[in-house]
Parts: sequence; C-alpha cells; structure tokens
Amino acid sequence: LTGKEALTHFPSLGAPGGSGPGKGHVKQCELLQLSRKQKRLCRREPGLAETLRDAIRLGILECQFQFRSERWNCSLEGRPSLLKRGFKETAFLYAVSSAALTHSLARACSAGRMERCTCDDSPGLENRKAWQWGVCGDNLKYSTKFLKKFLGQKRIGKDLRAKVDIHNTNVVVKAVKNGLKTTCKCHGVSGSCAVRTCWKQLSPFHEIGRLLKLRYDDAVKVFSTSNDAVGHSELAGPHRHGHSAKHPALPRPTDLVYVEDSPSFCRPSKYSLGTAGRTCSREGNCDSMCCGRGYNTQSRLVTFSCHCQVQWCCYVECQQCMQEEVVYSCKQ
Repeated sequence: LTGKEALTHFPSLGAPGGSGPGKGHVKQCELLQLSRKQKRLCRREPGLAETLRDAIRLGILECQFQFRSERWNCSLEGRPSLLKRGFKETAFLYAVSSAALTHSLARACSAGRMERCTCDDSPGLENRKAWQWGVCGDNLKYSTKFLKKFLGQKRIGKDLRAKVDIHNTNVVVKAVKNGLKTTCKCHGVSGSCAVRTCWKQLSPFHEIGRLLKLRYDDAVKVFSTSNDAVGHSELAGPHRHGHSAKHPALPRPTDLVYVEDSPSFCRPSKYSLGTAGRTCSREGNCDSMCCGRGYNTQSRLVTFSCHCQVQWCCYVECQQCMQEEVVYSCKQ
C-alpha cells in the first residue's frame, strides 16, 4: 500500500459504461497500485476495492496524526523510497497500513459490504439473535486470515527483511486483537437482562494507532542469527539482562522490529521534505523539530466562534471573535 491512492476519486459502482452489473469493483481494482496476485484477489472479492481505499485513507490519516509533532511527519513525499528500506518508519508504515486493512475489512464484513464474509462467528455468540436484534460482530478472524494471504507472506521468510515483515505483521494482528471487546445488549422487561445479545466489536482505529505508535517508540533493531536447535535462522535483538553473548535475545511478540538506522529527516532527501517551514511548539518540540537551526516567530489574527448561545428551539447562535496567535516555524 503506497498511499498514492488515498486522494484518488474512484468511480461509483453504478457508473454507466456498459461494463455490466457486478463489474464495477473490477475497474476499481485496476485503479489501485497492487501486485498481480493482489489484483486477482481484489477482482474475486466484490467490495474489497472500496474497503482497500478506505483502509489506505484510514492508515494515512492515522499515521500523519501520530507523527504530527515529529521530524518525519508521515507525508506522502518520499514514501516509495522509504518503503524500500528497513527503517523504524518503514516498519510503522507497514504496520499502520496492515492494521487499517485488518480493521476496515472486519468492519466491512459486519456491515454487509463484502460478499464472501459476514458477521463474526466466534463460538458462544448467538449470531441468529444478533441478526434478529440488528447487531453484528466485527469479523476479525476473517480479516486477519485475509491479510496474510493478501500480503503473500509464507510461514518462514527466506531473508531478513521477509522475517521482519512477518514478525511485524504478527505484532499488528495482536494490536488489533487487543482492541476486540465483547459488547452486550439487554432486552428484558423494564431494562432487565432476562434476554441478552452479545457480539464482538473492534475499538476505534485511533486507539490501535496510538498503541502502534508506542510500539514504534520502543522498536527493536534486529539481525539474523542461526539457531541450531530449530535448523534455521531467526531474528535476534540487542542483549538483555539474563542473556549471554552466545544467546542473543529474541524480540518479543509485541516488539516492532527494524534493520536499519533512520536518517535524521532534518534536510530534504528522497525520504522526506525535511523540517524547514514546519510549525512547532516553542515549549515543546521546536528544538528537536528544527534540528538546531532555530525558528521564526510570526503573529497572526485568527477568527473563531465565541459567546455561543442555544436559541429556541433548535439552533446555536455564535459571535465571531478575533485573537492574536503566535506561530513558530523552523528556519531553512
């Protein structure tokens, strides 16, 4: 998922053109930048193209929100070059994209937008009653299975980057699953719980994005090492307390991992536009954001709604106020 598709307007499924009913999703699949195998999966899954588009947009917006105050702000510029490397930022991009697809697909299944999946079918949930009462569980089981098929990952990667991608995908699945909660609704007399319907519901994606950002902050640099006991190589990280040099520590199942040190992102490069001109907080991140170059101070007048009052019956009436605001931006 390169992110270039995020702002593209896709034609509606019902657009005229003589392609016949049920063929609109095939056209949308062709507009997405996917591998040949991914396009085949997309064409076979009516509803998937729209879900992919929603997932790309969701992932980009969440990434940019989480990094809004940092040197690398998850901009679209430089993303193709970044995805070819093994930086912490690369790991986060893949993680948030995969999480967004998993989340969006699970929601699309429960919303009835996909033909090949429906509600969550976890044991113990009475789906017939759930449908009767108009509720439906998010199908995380289907979406996580589809994610691994869509990414084309084999059980054991052939090289270090493949192992890193597989490990990080498993971290993503755990992060999304961490937000899966059981929600119940009572239907008894006078609000009692004589009859109760329960279903699985995913937390808002913002919570998953925040958790992945914490994983990024504590990401572990890894290398490949041979494990004679199992007969193949595996990922290894820095030494931890209790591990000898001969037996390096394995990354934990919740650790995002990467293989290359990141650039500074201070100056324009093929990975980013740098930080010149970026706004910052004088008391917060200006020193870090501006990379020691200093920052400019500018005053401006901003308009905002004020003195709002609720008027009978059904509207709010506000005045327009102005105030001076000081803006700080990084020097060239």
